[in-house]
Amino acid sequence: MKTIFVKPQGTKKWYLIDAEGQELGKVAVAAARILRGKDKPEYAPHMDMGDCVVIINAAKAKMSGNKFEDKMYYRHSGYPGGFTAENYKSMIVRKPVFPMEHAVKGMLPKGALGRKLFTCLKVYAAADHKQAAQQPIKVEI
Repeated sequence: MKTIFVKPQGTKKWYLIDAEGQELGKVAVAAARILRGKDKPEYAPHMDMGDCVVIINAAKAKMSGNKFEDKMYYRHSGYPGGFTAENYKSMIVRKPVFPMEHAVKGMLPKGALGRKLFTCLKVYAAADHKQAAQQPIKVEI
């Protein structure tokens, strides 16, 4: 089987996802599919064939079950005793867009391609966004 090389398209389309009242994971899955380009017939896993995504109202996304208080985010500073754990409830107050960005980033490929795809994601905690000039297409989930 030969590797397929598709010529890149001219410009990327912009899509708008409203996360208010939606589950965080379902919004992240929809955004990751658009970023990868899996909804296109010319999809190639080793190439950037996707479009750009704007997620608004990320702070108002809901979590199922007890995850609102039980889900934890971990990080380490690299120094002894530098381990920090923070739950979703306090993270959404401190950094309202982080949980959505973290979820989408985890669904993208690791490495240079994933980092390039992640630059096409714009997440906003409120309803206003800076990508109005791109005329994003609204996506229903």
